Amino acid sequence: MIELTRTGKTSLVIENPVMPAAGIFGFDGTAYHDLIDLTKLGAIVTNPVTWKPRRVANGPRVVPLPAGVLIHTGLPNPGLHHVVREYGARWARSLAPIIVHVVATTPDEVARCADVLEQCEGVAGIELGLHDQATHRDVQLLLQAAQSETQLPLLVRLPLYNAVFLVEAAQDAGAGALVVAAPPRGTARDPETGRLVGGRVYGPWMKAQILRAVGQVAQAAQVPVVGSGGIHSADDARDFLEAGAVAVQLDALVWTQPHLVNVIARNLGGLELTRTTGALSDEWQPGMSRTMWMDRLGQQSPSLDDTDIPDHLPE
Repeated sequence: MIELTRTGKTSLVIENPVMPAAGIFGFDGTAYHDLIDLTKLGAIVTNPVTWKPRRVANGPRVVPLPAGVLIHTGLPNPGLHHVVREYGARWARSLAPIIVHVVATTPDEVARCADVLEQCEGVAGIELGLHDQATHRDVQLLLQAAQSETQLPLLVRLPLYNAVFLVEAAQDAGAGALVVAAPPRGTARDPETGRLVGGRVYGPWMKAQILRAVGQVAQAAQVPVVGSGGIHSADDARDFLEAGAVAVQLDALVWTQPHLVNVIARNLGGLELTRTTGALSDEWQPGMSRTMWMDRLGQQSPSLDDTDIPDHLPE
């Protein structure tokens, strides 16, 4: 068991240190239920939500990069009330704790969101997403507003290049955990329109910067730290734990290689070191019958002859 937030009356405890980052899984993860075993995740962090509905951004929204992608969405969502009406019952039935990501717009709207989520049975915690220019005073007011309406555990997602600067303000204002970090902003030229587009940047090359920030924040913080961004393998995730994080959030990997999510969850959960051969539903070994994934894909079980080592290979 892992204490995701500081010990206290409203602490959040999870069974596995792996979860999706905000904006990756939708509002309940059902879009990935055929690709990812959601029960093996420590928690599910929802798409960002605001008090009022927001429309999708105009113009190009996805720009490919040499080693990643730039995404500009405008954080579209139907507003908190609509989200709770549609997903509240599903959250209550979820086998993984639900952490709702609330965009930190104004203290008043954050307080309203916290009040609604406090009354929502299926919500295990709130992740508050700070804007890139947040000041100490902003953090104090936003957290005070949230705490005035809820006793749910509060995680605060820090902007990458301001993370260390905001640590003390966030934990002193009552943050139960610090998420490092929100995807940084960048600008790239859209190859189809020729326009420069600004947005959030994702990709494995972000790992080095975020890993450094996680280490710095973990040294300064007195609350748990969650590493988020640039993780594309179990080794990447373990690097974040070694740097001081208690858990990790996966982002672009979910879009490009969703099958690796459970691999990382098993690895960090200890199952990779203790399992017996054939213990995993998506693993085939000589002598085994059909697996769950073979049934779904209509594949035949390989024969032992298919897996014998050819005699012409050099030793």
